[in-house]
Formats: sequence, structure tokens, C-alpha cells
Amino acid sequence: MFLIITRNFPPDVGGMQNLMWGLTKSLSKFNMVKVFADFHENHSEHDEKVSFSIERVKGPKIIKKYRKSFLVNEFLKKNKVSCIISDHWKSLENIKSNKKKICLIHSKEINHKKNSWLNRRVLKILNNIDYVVANSNFTKNLAIELGVNSEKIIVINPGIDPVQKIPEADLKKAEDIFGEKKNRLITVSRFDKRKNHEKIIMALRNLKEIYPDIIYVCVGYGEEEENIKKLVEQLNLSNQVIFMKNISNDFKNALVASSNIFVMPSIIEKKSVEGFGIAYIEAAQFGVPSLGGKHGGESDAIIHEKTGLICDGNNLEEIYMSIDKLLKDRKYKDFGKLAKENSQKFHWDNIIKNYMRIL
Repeated sequence: MFLIITRNFPPDVGGMQNLMWGLTKSLSKFNMVKVFADFHENHSEHDEKVSFSIERVKGPKIIKKYRKSFLVNEFLKKNKVSCIISDHWKSLENIKSNKKKICLIHSKEINHKKNSWLNRRVLKILNNIDYVVANSNFTKNLAIELGVNSEKIIVINPGIDPVQKIPEADLKKAEDIFGEKKNRLITVSRFDKRKNHEKIIMALRNLKEIYPDIIYVCVGYGEEEENIKKLVEQLNLSNQVIFMKNISNDFKNALVASSNIFVMPSIIEKKSVEGFGIAYIEAAQFGVPSLGGKHGGESDAIIHEKTGLICDGNNLEEIYMSIDKLLKDRKYKDFGKLAKENSQKFHWDNIIKNYMRIL
């Protein structure tokens, strides 16, 4: 039996939630799986449809951590478990077991100043387990720089499920959103500083002079939403930028599939950095190339000059020139074709083989 301890799990939404869901579902094809996950108000309907056992733990954050550890330790005493897999090093701090342990790392949660109190806590856990799974080469190098034993680290990129056919009704809705505008940009992400919506919009102000029919769709929500909307108004771009949130997954996919370029030239914001960027691969499945930033793990997801472009997200001119390069003569079509082909190697059926080698 595999035991999974996770703070991020559906029906909660996000990249980490999708990763843990895909991993758990894929592992369940090889062995029994038990999941200890955080409580979610709407978990009952979700959990009764799965083929593995999920135990939800509720309560305030600090109490929930210790309660979950207690439940896991009790479970380990009574059941035969071959491996413990966690999505965060903190979830392993109070686990008392000599079973094989694997911890996934993603960059932000380990990015603490070397020799700081948090850094020492991270190293105490990660240097005393069997494997540390980094989501990209960038995250692996960051971990080594911060003191994690390099011999314990293996890079396994996040996986995706093969794309499902998008309902015609959602494709029509997407076309209605884009209308007659043929140069189509999209970002699907949280609105936070790291995702860099601000500089995309600033580049858009000049791009619209060359591409009068350009449009930028922003799907998501977050603390920077109002600031970004104010910037759009200040730059007189209300006809070029559309904001959307709380939409269905099918409609989101329809919007991505109807776009020309997925734009997310992420930057480092304090400790926050793009460890990989599964959204680039999700866009690639629809034949949509991406523009990513050079300061994180995007180069594992985007092959520069083939499946998209990597630029300095802090450099407005580079963002502008990169978008222009992809739009000019519709070069995004050639990039998109290669992106679609490359996305197949990220299917969970392929990614899970790497996990099974260490399990």
C-alpha cells in the first residue's frame, strides 16, 4: 500500500491539487492507496467517486497538522505500508516511521535563506528521507544550493491527463468572447505579482499599434486582480483585455484552445518562484505555444525556440519582442505544432513510470 499525505487535493483547485490528484490516481493502478488530505467543504461528493480511500482532516492550520500526523502514525501501526509520499516537507516532520519516504518539492516552500531556522527544518526532513522529487531541474538546483543532499534528489516533471474533447457549446462561447479579433493571448493563473500580468498588459499597449485586433484574456483570481484592472483602465486597454473567473474547466480549455499564445513570463517575487508551470503543458496539448520567464523552471516545460519562447520577465522589451515574434507571420502555428507533440511525454502514463522506479 502507498500512503499519501497531502495539503493540496481536489475538490480544491490549483496546480498542486491537479498534481496530487494525477499522481494518486496513477499510483492506484499499481497498488492500494490511502490518502490523508485536508478537509474541504465539498469533499463528500468528490470522494465517493474515487477508487481509493481518502481521510479528510479538519481544524485550524496548526491543530490540523498535528492531528493529521497523529492519524497517520496510528494508521502506520495497524497497516502494511510500503512507502509514504508527501507533497510538503512539513507533513513529514512528525511522522514516526522507518518506512520509505518520498517528498515532492516545488521551489517556493523550500526557498528559505540558508542556515535560517526554516532552512534547517527543511534540511532535517529532506536529508533524512529516501527520495526528494523535484518538479524541475531549476528546483533541483535550488534545493542543492540550499543544502539538500544532491544524491537524494530526482527530477520528475508533473504529469497531465490526455486532453478530452471540448464540447462544441464551449468552443462557440469561446469564439464569441474573442469575436473578430485574430491575435489572441491568454493567461490562466492566479493574479499575483509572480505571474507578471502587469508587464504583459504594458507590452500590450504597444502591441496594439501593430496588431489592432489583439486581445488578451485573463482567467483567474487573486490579490492583484484590482491592481491589474486599474492598470488596464489607465492604459486605455479595456477593449483589448477581458477578465474571467469561476468558469467551468471545459470553457477554460475552450478559451485556451481558441488562443494563439499562452503568456506567463513569470518572475521571482520575494521567495515565490515558478518551479515548473504545468499550465504551459496544458496549453501545449491544444497546439498553443507559450511565453515563459527565464528565472524559474519554465525551461523544463517550454523548449525555447521550438515549443515556445523563454524571456526575461523583468524586461518589458523582451516580453514585447517575444510576443511580436510569435504573432508575426503567425509563427505561433509552427511553435504550436511542436508544442502539441512535446506535450505527450508529460502524460501521466509516461510520468508515473519514473515514480514506479523509485517506489
